Parts: sequence; structure tokens; C-alpha cells
Amino acid sequence: MPYHGGMKLSLSVRIVETAAKDRLTIEFDELARLAVQHGYHAVCMRPSVVGVRTSEIQREAVRKTLDRLGLPISMATTDIAVPLNNEHGPDSLRDIGPHLDVAAALGTNLMRVCMKNDDDIPWAQRAADQARERGTRLVHQCHTDSLFETVAGSLDVIKRVGRVNFGIIYEPANLMLCGEDYGSKAIKQLAPHIMNVYVQNHRMSSTAKSSLPTRVRGEVRFDMIPLWQPRGVNFRDVFDGLQAIAYNGYVTVHQAYGEIMGPKEAAERSSYFLRTVAQFDAPRGDKQ
Repeated sequence: MPYHGGMKLSLSVRIVETAAKDRLTIEFDELARLAVQHGYHAVCMRPSVVGVRTSEIQREAVRKTLDRLGLPISMATTDIAVPLNNEHGPDSLRDIGPHLDVAAALGTNLMRVCMKNDDDIPWAQRAADQARERGTRLVHQCHTDSLFETVAGSLDVIKRVGRVNFGIIYEPANLMLCGEDYGSKAIKQLAPHIMNVYVQNHRMSSTAKSSLPTRVRGEVRFDMIPLWQPRGVNFRDVFDGLQAIAYNGYVTVHQAYGEIMGPKEAAERSSYFLRTVAQFDAPRGDKQ
């Protein structure tokens, strides 16, 4: 039985990114058409398509595609160092203006940032102040090897930043990797600050081929699996929690599907699966 209405589906360009996260394996136009065809309401943009270093010509071409399909951007990540989560991830906080320009050009008021250490907190405050002047919100994903590995740590940073336009991207898979309870209890605690939701699926195993460093558990091994496969994230629990807080924003398919399956199957099956465990707004329909 479906749970909560009012949510909207978003498709991240990450589903067709290369392992280096610097380009797509198909043209953006093709991905955007898949999003519309399979009932997504928006696309989540990353610097593999448009970022702070993208030419004006490329930005305009992407915007024309979006306008033609009537497809908005749910959120923008404007610097590749942010999804890479490396030591340069927080650099955009120190010069946020050009990144806000990109978000504005894409027509979104939500932008993802990265914070690694306590030294980033005053820069996040200043960046949020500048973003507020332009009607933009800044968000940080629940992410390994960052200040947002745990629920308690995330709440502490949000409190210390202390800006109403600074919040969180709730993402259960990374909380799971860090040994956190990611379900209804965590969602209730994070609820006042959730501005976006990412969904991806991991299956933890000591023999898995992928690994990530965490600050709370050391190196954690896992396999990336489709959203619908078992023994990963319990998405029914996730959507029970989202129902309980009456979340009605975007839920973005953030899965790295490049090594799992092709883009058409990934977009179609992810949309179908999510609509079996939660109630979303009606599909947009094909506007080609």
C-alpha cells in the first residue's frame, strides 16, 4: 500500500556518470528524455553536465533542453570536488558567488555543498548569508568522511551554522555505512532540516568490491545494488519515516548505475520501484 503523497521524483545525472564523475556516458538530452518518459518531475544537476567551470554555451544548451521538456532542476551541485568529497570539497564555500550564479542560471534555489572540518563552519555561515540574499538554500548530504556522517553530528553542525537556509540532504545508505539508525527515529530528529532526499542502495559485506573511509567505523566495504534489491536499505522503513514527518519535497534517484545496468532500465525500474513503496505526484507525461 502506498504511503505518503505530495512527494516528487527526481533523477540524478549520476546514474550515467563515469567512475570519475566528470562526464556522462550518454548525451544529457537523452537522459532528460528518459526522465520525462518514466515519470520523473525533475533532474538533479551535477558538474558532469553543468558546473562552475562549464562554458556559457554549454549552460545555455542544457537550459534549452530543460525548457523544451518542461523539466526543472531539483538541486544543483556546481563543483566536482563536492561529489568527489575530497579536500577541495569545501572550497566553494569560500567563494560562493559564482556557484550561486550557476544555480540561478539553472533555475534552482537549492545547492549542495561540502564540509570536512570545523574550520568550514564560519565559511558555511557566510556562504549561507550570501545565498539567502539571492533566495537560495544550501544543503549538505549525509556523507561518509565528512561532518555529516552521523545524525548527532549533522544536527550539531546545523546548529552551529545557525542559518535557516542551511539544511540537509537525508540519505539513508551513507548513514547505514556509518552504522547509524537511518529509519523513522533518525528522520524525526532530522525533520526540521531536511530539504532534499537522496536514495541509493548498498549491500555491506566484508568481501564486497567497493569501499569508503568513514570517521566512525574506519573503512567500510559494500556493493552498489539497485534500489529494489534486498539486504540493503530498508526503503519501506525510510518512507514510513518520511510519511510520519509529512515530507513533500523531492526524492532523487542518486544511485550510481553505470556498472550495474543501462540508463533506460535504471530510470524505468527505479521509478517503478519507488512508486510501489511510496505515493508520489502523478507522472509528468512525455512532453517531447
